[in-house]
Amino acid sequence: MVQKSIPAKSKAQKPARKPVERRQTWEVAYLFPEQGEWTKADFLALDSIHNGFPLIELSDGRLDVLPMPTEIHQLIGLLFLELLKDFVVRHAPGVVLYNGMRLRLKNGKKARFRDPDVMYMKAENAHRRHNEYWDGADLVMEVVSKGSEDQERDLVTKPREYAQAQIPEYWIINPYERYVRVLTLDGSTYKLHGEFGPGKTATSVLLPGFAVSVDTLLTPPGSQA
Repeated sequence: MVQKSIPAKSKAQKPARKPVERRQTWEVAYLFPEQGEWTKADFLALDSIHNGFPLIELSDGRLDVLPMPTEIHQLIGLLFLELLKDFVVRHAPGVVLYNGMRLRLKNGKKARFRDPDVMYMKAENAHRRHNEYWDGADLVMEVVSKGSEDQERDLVTKPREYAQAQIPEYWIINPYERYVRVLTLDGSTYKLHGEFGPGKTATSVLLPGFAVSVDTLLTPPGSQA
């Protein structure tokens, strides 16, 4: 007797899944003010959701998102911090802080908060220091970043804003063009105290005796230059 073959039961086929639509949740942006409309309160409230990253500054109601610092950027900033702190302890009592502390700039109709790489406040101006931010400073320093927008901010926008806020001295360290520029306050604008290149020593007007080798700043310990 010939047995008929019984076809194996085919496995039940699951219905094909529809592709998941992936897109940016742009609607979240509507929870925040438009550019140009940010206030001091709006800006400070960001701390509860972004935990310091990305790095953000506020200028005339607009948010500036900063690039993450490179290794050489950090090393230069830390070296300048150490040199300035050492000088301040011995000759010019005050407080020196590294980036991460906000600087409120009291000028213009809209709020401005910047985050310099290094900032110094004389002891006599301690009343301008607050836990969340400082009202201005006596000296600020910025290490120039590589992007064109970032260089525009450090070399053009911030000198104007810092001068309007009556910050007496602004140091700019440019590791790409290899110079240190020191600006000093002259009324409501800055004048150039000096642009110091390799082999030179950058000096301060605000802090007589504070001088830093440009070569040392541009090739800090630990750098791969």
